[in-house]
Amino acid sequence: MVDGVGGATMVGKLRIIPSPATAMAISAAALFAAALTFSPGLAQQTNAPPVDELSPDSLAALISAAERGDADIQVLLGRKYALGEGVPENNAEAVRWLRTAAEQGYADAQWRLGVMYANGDGVPENDAEAVRWYRAAAGLGNAYYQWRLGLMYANGEGVPEDDGEAVRWLHAAAEQGYSYHQWSLGDVYANGEGVPENDAEAIRWYRAAAEQGYAYHQWSLGVMYANGEGVPENDAEAVRWYGTAAEQGFGYHQWRLGVMLANGEGVPENDAEAIRWYRAAAEQGYATAQFALGEMYANGEGVPENHVVAYAWFNLAGAQGVEEAQEARDLLSRRMTSEQVARAQELSIELFRTINQP
Repeated sequence: MVDGVGGATMVGKLRIIPSPATAMAISAAALFAAALTFSPGLAQQTNAPPVDELSPDSLAALISAAERGDADIQVLLGRKYALGEGVPENNAEAVRWLRTAAEQGYADAQWRLGVMYANGDGVPENDAEAVRWYRAAAGLGNAYYQWRLGLMYANGEGVPEDDGEAVRWLHAAAEQGYSYHQWSLGDVYANGEGVPENDAEAIRWYRAAAEQGYAYHQWSLGVMYANGEGVPENDAEAVRWYGTAAEQGFGYHQWRLGVMLANGEGVPENDAEAIRWYRAAAEQGYATAQFALGEMYANGEGVPENHVVAYAWFNLAGAQGVEEAQEARDLLSRRMTSEQVARAQELSIELFRTINQP
């Protein structure tokens, strides 16, 4: 089944890039969860009123506006009837209003109408009609729909598998400048999916994505240069991209760059710079960086040896479940006076409050 309401990620033989946020440790005091369902096509509906429960008068007013040709309202009604939001669920009515908007050239309505045909919701299931509307939406230049259609052709989901069509639509999306689409196209060329494998073309699209400032793409490009994947191995270029990603403030990237600098991985060893990046990540609550920063202070690497400060960072990392930090803190405490331990614990509290202040 094709999901056209919640915008679910489509997976198949194309590799979908996960968010780097999934790899990040977050301070316990700052931990929270949020969920949001959003269909990119809805961004067009700037004039559609956000109505949750419709009174008879409100529904009549919406229908009146839709009948006068307001495509925003037509799509809103189609969505509400499809999902049963504020009105009884009625797929036939959903199709009626989506078709009215689709025939006016409204991309979001065209895509949703295609989904209705693909799933047989309110109309007899009809793959050919579904594809016709998918292609109409993508043909209007909406990069998201072009990308979605490209993935569908690549994976044979709702359409006959067609690598040529897949590449065509992925190209169309990537050429509009969205970094995620550009990276996906880079994968196509890197893996030879529907096109001859072409590392130079893959790197062109990877670089285009990275140059737009998305930290995950920048870091990934750095990894490729470090490992010689699709490009000649080039440590300096790798570190350049690592640094660009780290400058954006993501704790994971800052910590990893600190590790490289501390160990001389692809760069001259530089403990002072390692400390800078460890600290940047640690002050965001990244537990692994807090532990690493504690080690630097405990051993006097890049900074004067300071057991009080080391203990404080070990303590913070240990509170987030880093067992090595807990062990390091306990071992270090045996070499400290009771007054030093008390100061270290006070410093831990100060750092915790600073890190987790609103």
